[in-house]
This record gives sequence, C-alpha cells and structure tokens, in this order.
Amino acid sequence: MEHDELLPLLSATAKGDKKAFAELYSATSGKLYAISLKMLKNTAQAEEALQDAFIKIWHNASDYQSNKGVVISWMISIVRYRSLDLIRHNKVRKEQEFTNEHSADLESVEVNDETDLTIEYESGNDNKLVDCIEQLDQQQRQAIHLAYYKGLTHSELVDHVSSPLGTVKSWIRRGLQQLQRCLTL
Repeated sequence: MEHDELLPLLSATAKGDKKAFAELYSATSGKLYAISLKMLKNTAQAEEALQDAFIKIWHNASDYQSNKGVVISWMISIVRYRSLDLIRHNKVRKEQEFTNEHSADLESVEVNDETDLTIEYESGNDNKLVDCIEQLDQQQRQAIHLAYYKGLTHSELVDHVSSPLGTVKSWIRRGLQQLQRCLTL
C-alpha cells in the first residue's frame, strides 16, 4: 500500500477509528512482521514486537508528522526499535567478537545484500528505494544495513569497519539524509 493510501488510515486511527486501524494493520502487518522476524530470528518474539508496535501505533498515531517521512517509514521505525528493545532485553544476540567467518559474512553485505534493505517493505514494481540505496556510498550502505537491519550498535560497527565512532555515525547520518532526499524527489 502506498503512502497516499496509508495516510488517511493513520489519520482516522489517530481519531480512534477502529475500522481504519484494522485496515492499517491488514495493509502493513506482513511487511512489519517480516522486518521484525528478520531482526529477531524468532517467530514468538517477532509477533510480540509486532503486537507491541501496533499498540504504540494505535496510541501514538496522532504524533505522526508527514513532513518527517512517509507513514510506512514511521511504522517501520517503531517496529525496528521495539525489535531492538527485545534483542537487548532478552539477550537474543549474544555479545561476541566477530570471528573471521562472521566478518566475511558481514563484508559481503555491502555487495550482495543491499536489496535486504528494501525487501521487507518494497512493493512489487516500485524500485525507487532500491535505486536510492544503490546511490549511497559503499560505506554508508554497509553502515546503515548493519545498524538498522542487523541490529549492530555503534561500538560494534566501529569494531567491524575499523573506523572511528564519529566517522561511522557520519556515514549513517549522511546516508539516511541522502535516502530521504532521494525518496522525496
């Protein structure tokens, strides 16, 4: 479902319209669940994260600001943050040093897995996000993927890419700004 179709549903949800909320859930839950499941790698926890996220969406629908991004991006961020909270709370992801095998897997992200960034919430024929992601620098693409879709903390990213914290944060910030500009064109 496109932004133009989700915005009225979210606006109605903000006014307490349960039918609109049910439609919003129906239109987006599959994509949001896929994101949560990819992060948590556990169906029960992914379902819990999704449920918690939709409760937050119901209660905070009036907080959405259209000038800060599209509805689905706002919803994805809620699911992502809830999933990250569960990762931290339940210690799903054990803190560990990256072995050479893990490093090889993560390094392949920058070349092979760039479409992972969009697969969860991209509609069939819409390739705009993929095109925008492909325009990012390799370091920006990798840092965003590892931070937002693999759940690495900034300090883990610093260790993985062997770059200073400020540099890693800049890659992420500039990459997200570039994505936002590209998507709004």
